[in-house]
This record gives sequence, C-alpha cells and structure tokens, in this order.
Amino acid sequence: MENKSRLAWRCRRGMLELDLILQDFIAQEYDGLGERQKAIFERLLALPDPMLFDYLLNGVAVEEREFADVIERIRACPVA
Repeated sequence: MENKSRLAWRCRRGMLELDLILQDFIAQEYDGLGERQKAIFERLLALPDPMLFDYLLNGVAVEEREFADVIERIRACPVA
C-alpha cells in the first residue's frame, strides 16, 4: 500500500474538480478508512478522469460494487 503523501500526489488530476474533491478527501477522511477501503481507494485512483468524474460528481452508478462504499465516502466529504 502506498504512503499517504504519495497518494496525495496521485490525487492531482487533470480536472480541477477532481483535484479538489480527492485532495480534501485524502486530507480529511483517508486516515479513517480501513485497510481494505484504503486499497480500494488506491484502485479508484487508477481509473481515468472522465470515469472518476462521473462516479464522484455526476452520480453515475458504480460498475464495480466494491467501489461503492468508498465513492459514497468521497461524495460525502466536505470540500473546502
């Protein structure tokens, strides 16, 4: 599993909206995730930006059910 500072770097995306939501999530909520959820979060970061944008900001239903819990936590995280 990657360390938090490396994950924070991976949260920098090509879309400002994703940068903001993912950076805030890793700063505010990441430490509260379980090991399995942290691994799922890392897998989410491997998704292409348009797919992440749809899941996180457009409310598109998640294709992989195991992502659903982490995506809901990211959606619920307040953006500064």
